[in-house]
Amino acid sequence: MRGWWQDLTDLVLPAECGGCGAPRTVLCPRCRAALGGGAPRRVRPVPEPAGLPVVHAAAPYAQEVRALLLAHKERGALTLTGALGAALAGAVRAGLTSGERSHPDTAAGVCGAGAGPAAGPVLLVPVPSARWAVRARGHDPVRRMALAAAGRLRTAGTPARVVPVLRQRRRVADQAGLGARERRENLAGALEVVAGGARLLDGGRVVLVDDLITTGASLAEAARALREAAGRRHRIQDRVNGAVYEAVTREGRWEQSTGSRSERGKRVHGAPGMRVPQVAGEAPRAAVIAAPPDSFEINRN
Repeated sequence: MRGWWQDLTDLVLPAECGGCGAPRTVLCPRCRAALGGGAPRRVRPVPEPAGLPVVHAAAPYAQEVRALLLAHKERGALTLTGALGAALAGAVRAGLTSGERSHPDTAAGVCGAGAGPAAGPVLLVPVPSARWAVRARGHDPVRRMALAAAGRLRTAGTPARVVPVLRQRRRVADQAGLGARERRENLAGALEVVAGGARLLDGGRVVLVDDLITTGASLAEAARALREAAGRRHRIQDRVNGAVYEAVTREGRWEQSTGSRSERGKRVHGAPGMRVPQVAGEAPRAAVIAAPPDSFEINRN
């Protein structure tokens, strides 16, 4: 209801820029340039948590960009979703392009082993917010921006969709005010993939998406949950394929002993077309709208 009411009031009441408060515009040219005027770049927090995927960000988290994200997330300024989604789409594209240059013959996703980087759709996996936070805000800002980003990517000719397969499996404390180590401890083991979720990621280029990276703890935990689910799915598939292989081999041995002389001379190598899937070794990539300015500066050295 809050989201519906906010949409209505945004159409009726005079607008002001979510970044600087300039009147009669949802997003002024200066704030639009701060959000999406530069090329997205790779960012790395210090210290960098173990398991953090390669992350690209659209803009530094400062001044106007910070105000825009807070207006959208905490004050329900939903008219900013399109611009924020466009910035996120730019960061996604930058990450995929970087991945194709670095690994021209491998998939960029977790579960799409054996496919090239351009073989499948882009699958945007939002980092989930706590249920209490979504209820308090009246909307899920990251998922909303992910949907807008997927729309931008499709418009530009890149097949993309949002796959919200992550969820919190236990309550976590509010991250505000926590240091890097405390955030890692707070989030350790907190996320999981919903039942059947790993299957939805097969064959795609998986990109974790969030509005902001600070210490990297959230993205590292999300990547861990995806890798764990992918490994579990492929182990199950390995057992299924192994059982099928054994059944076919037993049938072949029976045919060898009971068939004609010409048939008994044939060797059985296994099930035709049998392919045991592998877990892709590369972590999912990640894209965010903003990162601390010093995360960008590291990459210049």
